[in-house]
Amino acid sequence: MRPLLLTLDAFNTLFHPRHPIPTQYASSASAFNIPISSSALQPAFRASFKALSASHPNYGRDLALRGQYAGPRQWWEDVIRSSFARALAESKSKSNSKYHNSSEMEVPDALIEDLLERFASARGYKLYEDVGPFFRELRACREERRRVVIGVVSNSDDRISSVLESLGVSIDDARAGETGHKLLPGFEEQREKTIYEHRNASPGAGSSPLQAQKDVDFVLTSYQVGAEKPDRLIWDVALRKAQSLDNVSGFDAGDTEGGWERIHVGDDYGKDYRGATDAGWKAYYLARDDEAAAKAPEGTRTITSLLDLLLELEYK
Repeated sequence: MRPLLLTLDAFNTLFHPRHPIPTQYASSASAFNIPISSSALQPAFRASFKALSASHPNYGRDLALRGQYAGPRQWWEDVIRSSFARALAESKSKSNSKYHNSSEMEVPDALIEDLLERFASARGYKLYEDVGPFFRELRACREERRRVVIGVVSNSDDRISSVLESLGVSIDDARAGETGHKLLPGFEEQREKTIYEHRNASPGAGSSPLQAQKDVDFVLTSYQVGAEKPDRLIWDVALRKAQSLDNVSGFDAGDTEGGWERIHVGDDYGKDYRGATDAGWKAYYLARDDEAAAKAPEGTRTITSLLDLLLELEYK
């Protein structure tokens, strides 16, 4: 059988917020004696996220590469501060508000750190119920039947690995993007530096997907690559990454693009399904509720659980 490269989206495919994001922002704020409602934070967060996405796309990556921005950490700090500033400014007009001037609306640095940590871990997110059984079944199939490389491809910053590991998903230390050895400013900058230095000191130290038997062999984010789904570049980088891992493992290095079966699964029809199919991949649209399934255009390969994918692959 041809080797299989299977990639999965992360947010709303593998995991989802444990509680609505505005609710979690409000909960963290209450611990710092900042009384603000989730209903006030919801539109404020949406507006702040949209504004930063427009002014500093892809977590400010281009500016970060020029040394003019601190990358995702600064990006999310700006979103958080802006969200609270908007929400508190709206709330101060109410008679029961304790805030009367801008100086009283400063967001404590400790609150920023609390939220950054929360959304890098199981405090902020939860796995879908099918994810654990899916990886367990797939691991057994990889051992017995077929050479498979599994990746996570996400339009996100570099906290994805930390989130997944916090949720119990095991990940190989193979994290790389189009920049190769360049170490972008980010949440895992020091971790990436350590991995890179270790591999330079010990060439070939990367683990084999089959030997390690991790749930995920690599994580690829838009921030690392410099392109967001549905851009074809991110799919091309994912394939090159799989080929490089396969070469390290000692398998035939002569596989070309045509030698791999490439499948991507995600919950966003445009970015995941159309993006992958337009790049020449096979794709499955993961519709986790009836409404999403009903909106899928006719002919779309649709699944409602990751366990359905095992049936499609004849692994169950």
